[in-house]
Amino acid sequence: MSYMDKLLDGVEVEWKYFGEVAKVQRGASPRPIAKYITEDENGIPWIKIGDTSSGLKYVIDTAQRITPDGAKKSRILKKGDFILSNSMSFGRPYILDINGAIHDGWASISDFSEHLNSDYLYHFLSSNNVQNYWVSKINSGSVSNLNADLIKALLIPIPCPEKPKKSLEIQAKIVRILDTFTELTTELTTELTAELTARKKQYSYYRDQLLSFEEGEVEWKTLGDVCASISAGGDVPKNCAKGQIQPTDEFLYPIYANATGEKGLYGYTDDYKIDSDAVTISARGAKVGYHTVRKAKFTPIIRLIVLVAEQSLVRTRYLNYALDMTLIGGTEGGIPQLTVPMVKKITVPIPFPDDPKKSLAEQDRILGVLDKFETLTTSISEGLPREIALRQQQYEYYRDLLLCFPKTEVVA
Repeated sequence: MSYMDKLLDGVEVEWKYFGEVAKVQRGASPRPIAKYITEDENGIPWIKIGDTSSGLKYVIDTAQRITPDGAKKSRILKKGDFILSNSMSFGRPYILDINGAIHDGWASISDFSEHLNSDYLYHFLSSNNVQNYWVSKINSGSVSNLNADLIKALLIPIPCPEKPKKSLEIQAKIVRILDTFTELTTELTTELTAELTARKKQYSYYRDQLLSFEEGEVEWKTLGDVCASISAGGDVPKNCAKGQIQPTDEFLYPIYANATGEKGLYGYTDDYKIDSDAVTISARGAKVGYHTVRKAKFTPIIRLIVLVAEQSLVRTRYLNYALDMTLIGGTEGGIPQLTVPMVKKITVPIPFPDDPKKSLAEQDRILGVLDKFETLTTSISEGLPREIALRQQQYEYYRDLLLCFPKTEVVA
């Protein structure tokens, strides 16, 4: 903070209309565009919304190109120019990293280098203040899109406007501070992703080792032999709240459907069909075979198969881990699906089958190791997006702080 206070201390700022310090134009493409589209790689890049991404700063390529004849009457941009979307990713800025492109459905910004550092401009246009300003104008009903006149009327803070060289130096210093936050976020994401990948590999290795037995130590038994019941989900309960994500006094018990993770939560109801912990298996579609443990007192619905373990023979969570080692396929042809008779025939390894007490003790030992790795992997998986979000909030805080200059008289 002391560095930033020193950087901005005594800095004179003038707020100028964007149209005074940059060239702002609406895009224009030839008509009919289909006549001029070409497969030639040397054609003129034609920028469309699909060529951009909210996570990227630059436009680096385009999916389609047009012929030079088609571009003759179009506005051609150069590398370093900006475009602003007036639909979908409304008001989001992008810097062109390609030369000689044309655009349609965008506003372009060029010829600003005398007054503005391009990265400074990018941070400013990305700021919450500017993005909220665009939204407020559109929602006011006075305008219907992000037109050139609206962009030209945006006020831009120019530090030390009477000394262009010093102004650009200050802008560059502000950019370095803000870029540091984005670089730290990228580095953190890379490190945590690598850590997560390593832990997943480590978990898979130990799982495979722990569930690989010597001859005579294990017997492969069918799920039909080790489960107290195997059943398919039924219809959606009549008395339920679809989409509810937390229990209430009226609807206390979850309903699970044929989907992965938390997406499998269909809603809640006032009763339950399964009264013990169980393994559920998706029985139809692209995620056929996906399995997980669900806590006691829930209701399964169609296309979900439920395994209730025979507790004297096998632990529920051990059964779920063992299924990780098993190829669970569906029917061939058409939409893949599983049936209860098919699931009953799937086999899993049961250690020391002739000594149930010793078998359960060995299962508990294996669970103790695998649960630790799963907890660590889950912690990193959940922490990754949270850490990234925190770093993004930190960047936005300092961006808005650094770019929040006091308003002064507008100089045209």
